[in-house]
This record gives sequence, C-alpha cells and structure tokens, in this order.
Amino acid sequence: MCGRTALTSSPEELQEVFGLDETPELAAHFNVPPSQPVAVIRTPGKLEWLRWGLVPFWAEDAKIGHRLVLARAETVYTAAAFRDAIRRHRCLVVVSGFYEWKRETRTASKPFFVRRTDGLPFALAGVWDKWISPDGEIVESCAIVTAPAKPPLDAIHGRMPMILDRAAWLPWLDRATGDVSGLLRGASDGLLAFPVGPYVNDPRHDDAQCVRMDPGGLQRELFA
Repeated sequence: MCGRTALTSSPEELQEVFGLDETPELAAHFNVPPSQPVAVIRTPGKLEWLRWGLVPFWAEDAKIGHRLVLARAETVYTAAAFRDAIRRHRCLVVVSGFYEWKRETRTASKPFFVRRTDGLPFALAGVWDKWISPDGEIVESCAIVTAPAKPPLDAIHGRMPMILDRAAWLPWLDRATGDVSGLLRGASDGLLAFPVGPYVNDPRHDDAQCVRMDPGGLQRELFA
C-alpha cells in the first residue's frame, strides 16, 4: 500500500542516479507521511517538492488531498480524481525506500522497510496536479500509483507502489506518451524487505531508528 516513504540518499547519489542538473539541497528524511512534501521529478534533470496527497484542479477544498494519497493502477484512467493527471501530469516520486505494514492480528500490524538491495534510490510512479484556492493559494500535490503486490512484497501486503524501471522514466514523464498503461507493470526485482520496530508507527519520528532492523523479526520475515 505504501503509507510512508523515506529519502535518505545523499545529494550526490541522487544527482548521479537521476541525472539531475544540479546537486540538490536536502536533509535525510526517514519517515515521510502523507500531507508532507515528497521529492519528485516532473521535468528530467530537476528535483522538486510536492505535497503528498493529490488535490485535483477542480476540488472545492484542499482537504480532499488527505483521501487521495494513492491511485490504483486499475482505475487511474477512469477515477475522476486521477484521469486527467495520468494523461497530462505524471512524475517520478523519488525515494530511498518505503514502508509496508503486515497484518498479524486483528489489531496489530508489523512494519517492514523496503529498499533496493544495492541501497540506491529509485522511482515510484506518480501523478500530480495544481490547485488554486478562491484566495489565490497555489497547491501542487501528488499521489503514488499502486498495484497488486508482486513477490516478495505480496507476503507482506496485498498492494505495493508502482516501481518504475529506469528505462521507463523518460516515457513516463513525456507528455507525448499519451497512454502509459504499458508502463504500469511495475518492478519488484532487486528489493529487500525487512522488519523494523514500532518506532516508525509514529509519524513524528524521523530519524535513523525508523529503519533499524528489528532483530526479533529477522528470522521470521526476510525477503530478497
């Protein structure tokens, strides 16, 4: 499902992996919840920040963004909130990893951190929009596209964010690519998921302890 993301890569690493025109100025964030800014690329070579939680251009109130954090790949072309954005306003959501929660009992879930095995940052499929309030406030926001989970993540949760292969980055961003449904396959190769402690459950926590492996869960759940 992807309820939180993390961006802990160095500015130099981000510049190299994504071919950025400039070295970005940013601090590491280990626990980014919806409604907070996430790093995106809308134009090749340029890293920007958009609010996570899409506010469609036609919305009456920006609060709708709290409900539009994720866009399902199966309905992104037909859902009123996303159908314009998927055709004209696509972006890469840049992350070092993301969190998924595995339901263990009716009232308890176990958090897992998911990252690449090589530790490099990667791109999630995103859509964005621009909303202008009656008072002239401009809100640029985004949502992450999700799909049914593939191994190894299907053992944790039924859905996962769409991870775009590097070869799909430019076609995804190119507005001339009118139909990107062929790119909505997602990738799961080269991923590592490991259990972390309940510390990450509190969105106010934003430090390295969020991604610290839980030794008690290591033998029970480890996927590569």
